[in-house]
Amino acid sequence: MPFRKEKSFEIVIMVLKNKFQVAVNGKHTLLYAHRICPEKIDTLGIYGKVNIHSVGFSFSEDLQSLEMPTLRLTQVQKSGLSQLSLPYEARLNSAMGPGRTVVIKGEVNTNAKSFNVDLVAGKSRDIALHLNPRLNTKAFVRNSFLQHAWGAEERSITGFPFSPGMYFEMIIYCDVREFKVAVNGVHSLEYKHRFKELSSIDTLAVDGDIHLLDIRSW
Repeated sequence: MPFRKEKSFEIVIMVLKNKFQVAVNGKHTLLYAHRICPEKIDTLGIYGKVNIHSVGFSFSEDLQSLEMPTLRLTQVQKSGLSQLSLPYEARLNSAMGPGRTVVIKGEVNTNAKSFNVDLVAGKSRDIALHLNPRLNTKAFVRNSFLQHAWGAEERSITGFPFSPGMYFEMIIYCDVREFKVAVNGVHSLEYKHRFKELSSIDTLAVDGDIHLLDIRSW
């Protein structure tokens, strides 16, 4: 139960193709399959003992009008595969460095166990950032694979941000000293750089129990 008496809250209802996805105070709360066609819905009602401070709406057309630059990628998979099929690996058009941002949009499989998002130095195949959410244990593992060996895992996190069936937008921001990661607009973790040659990071790899929908960068 995410609500408390006399405590403020924020509910975000995301309308997906076949379901609603609801988050409360930045944390995924539930999924609810559509029982009627979403296009028929034209009214918002709020009832009960609650004070409403504000209500807002956001539409995909508004986001597109911002002209957020799409990540231009050179596919390095076998020819004939769809761009967003898994395993997915593509070269960044511009090398990683402070101020760079990568966004991965996807939907977690209903029976998902884990998936991974990696930023890779293509020449050496070192993995500068390995993000590995494990839904079966609710662990958000971070690590680096340098000089043919994995380092020490980092696992500490205030709340596990993924659930089976949920849509997500993972934002990876490269700072001078660390990567910062947010999920669905909520900051999730920091990961200090172990791989120092940021300009050598030129490849993105994604695999696991998700539907990969889109990738953007700026």
